[in-house]
Amino acid sequence: MSRPPSTTAPARRTRGAAAALTLGALLASSLTLATAPSASAAESLLSQGRTATASSSEGAAFSAAAAVDGNLTGTRWASQWSDAQWFQVDLGASRDLSRVVLTWEGAYGKNYEIQLSDNGTDWRTVKTVTGGDGGTDELAVSGSGRYVRMNGLARSGGYGYSLWEFQVYGENGGTNPPQGGAVRVTGSQGNWQLTVGGQPYTVKGLTWGPSIADAPKYMPDLKSMGVNTIRTWGTDGGTKPLLDTAAAQGIKVVNGFWLQPGGGPGSGGCVNYVTDTAYKNTMLTEFAKWVDAYKSHPATLMWNVGNESVLGLQNCYSGTELEAQRNAYTSFVNDVAKRIHAIDPDHPVTSTDAWTGAWPYYKRNAPDLDLYSMNAYGDICGVRQDWIDGGYDKPYIITETGNAGEWEVPDDVNGVPDEPTDVQKAEGYTKAWECITGHRGVALGATMFHYGIEHDFGGVWFNLLPDGLKRLSYYAVKRAYAGSTAGDNTPPVISGMTVSPASQAPAGGEFTVRADIRDPQNDPLTYKIFLSGNYANGDKRLVEATWRATGNGTFAVTAPEKLGVWKVYIQAEDGRGNAGIETKSVKVVAPPVSGTNIALNKPTTASSAQASYGDCPCPAANATDGNTGTRWASDWSDPQWIRVDLGAPAPIRRLQLVWDPAYAKAYEVQVSDDGNTWRTVHTTTAGNGDVDTIDVSATARHVRLNLTARGTGWGYSLHEFGVYS
Repeated sequence: MSRPPSTTAPARRTRGAAAALTLGALLASSLTLATAPSASAAESLLSQGRTATASSSEGAAFSAAAAVDGNLTGTRWASQWSDAQWFQVDLGASRDLSRVVLTWEGAYGKNYEIQLSDNGTDWRTVKTVTGGDGGTDELAVSGSGRYVRMNGLARSGGYGYSLWEFQVYGENGGTNPPQGGAVRVTGSQGNWQLTVGGQPYTVKGLTWGPSIADAPKYMPDLKSMGVNTIRTWGTDGGTKPLLDTAAAQGIKVVNGFWLQPGGGPGSGGCVNYVTDTAYKNTMLTEFAKWVDAYKSHPATLMWNVGNESVLGLQNCYSGTELEAQRNAYTSFVNDVAKRIHAIDPDHPVTSTDAWTGAWPYYKRNAPDLDLYSMNAYGDICGVRQDWIDGGYDKPYIITETGNAGEWEVPDDVNGVPDEPTDVQKAEGYTKAWECITGHRGVALGATMFHYGIEHDFGGVWFNLLPDGLKRLSYYAVKRAYAGSTAGDNTPPVISGMTVSPASQAPAGGEFTVRADIRDPQNDPLTYKIFLSGNYANGDKRLVEATWRATGNGTFAVTAPEKLGVWKVYIQAEDGRGNAGIETKSVKVVAPPVSGTNIALNKPTTASSAQASYGDCPCPAANATDGNTGTRWASDWSDPQWIRVDLGAPAPIRRLQLVWDPAYAKAYEVQVSDDGNTWRTVHTTTAGNGDVDTIDVSATARHVRLNLTARGTGWGYSLHEFGVYS
């Protein structure tokens, strides 16, 4: 997969994560926003962004991490609705403590203890609260410990315990694991590791999708998933707010630099790396500018030069020239690496491709790279063997991975890639992480694809939370990185989805979709049915279909008017921020017409026909051959006509026009007895390119379409011109 170098797509509205109406929801609008008590000069806030755990959570949106994310009244931890609950934070090292500040939501602790521990197992109580009244509790404490716990003894009501924020203050002794410091690739052949400030660091990452403006909204969620790294594809003057937000959560960033032709197969932007010195000098200057700007930022982990360009050069060159360009490109990457190292010796430099066949070029031409990077999806487990077979002497990270992509799955009955199910996608992430961690001492981690919120064709295929709704894959990544999803409310599971008829759905008619849909927590579900025209007309959007439920997981869906292969999606939402989404294809065909097509294979002529363009030649006879896979196409001008000779006068009751995307906006249906004198039996100026089924009442030998206004900049094009008696 590839991403553009510009800022990411704008965020969409997210759906509420809680199913039950909690006391907090009732009171949220009337709460006075509390500000954090200011710390004295001798103390520091020690808990923010640290690892937090709890005895339970009310759901995924109320994880323990939400109470140490610095968002004082926007996110919160909430427990299950019972007593004997606890919340704790790991400060990373033992600290001398001065106070603990608890900012309660409406569901507060009436009786509770503040406890300290050196090992997370043996606890000592340093403060006991009885008869608490909620709001903000600022508690002076004395003593030292690495772990600080709120041990809930009695709730204030029937709900659980809920904290907007849990803040621990004390002396920062400087012995915490460093949040910054030099990043190094250390070790020796087959026994490498990444270190940050001298401490081992495994990349547990995701590629970043939301807009930078939405980083404060989503970054705490990444932290709660166990993510410690995000990857970007472009770095410029707008990057700093993203870095700032990441640093506030203790998250590092792989800062990307985009080079053409980025994005692998199908991408444009050809550059001649052998001769285009101006382009290379411009990029060197641009990259150096941002390395200098962000080299000291605490969020910077490493620099990544280019994305899938060694593979992508095949779109621009072939043969010996392609070989020369690949050598020149990787030599230029080495020039960039040397320039970055001269400015910033404290962060590694890597380069990403989507093909391990790129690595020999890097090995030969880019010795100044500190490590390699690879985008690999369904074939992720083969990267290890390719590394071994290639005899490489540098470690690598995986910069994109996840479930299998379009290019890796078999085609379905309608000839389009058969998208994996939600269950298969989640298994793909789990398998990917197992293969990465299994290559010990060489694979240093991954930024998996993709923490994105787009709800379109690609978004449903790859995103962990399209439209802000968490998928099974989201929880698979969380389990891999955080070690557990215990206490999380997980998404509905859809299985056994079928479409009927899968390959003969009549345009504008109904087809049936069925699936088995179950929710692990038995939450009440709501359903949506979407259609995507990606394979029919190139429109990747998901548009809600017209549908009706017919019971037992069965839905009657109205087919589009436009012919072609469409994707149909079932989306089941549990009201707690989760969704199951399953998809299959459906082929929309012209609706059946009663009677006999008396134009079939009859002599057909036209004012013009395209001799060669794309799939042409496209003669007039293609419109009456009974095959919707062929077409007639005219010149790109008005007016045009196409006519069929039925051989003898015949009664005509109906016409069916199956348009190509190059359709007629205005046209007349005309008939004639002799092919010279014509009479008009139907006129329209509102053609939309869908299948036109036209009732007429005439008897004639010749039928003509007099086409007067095109609906596009192309000519006129018909797959079928049917005349029925």
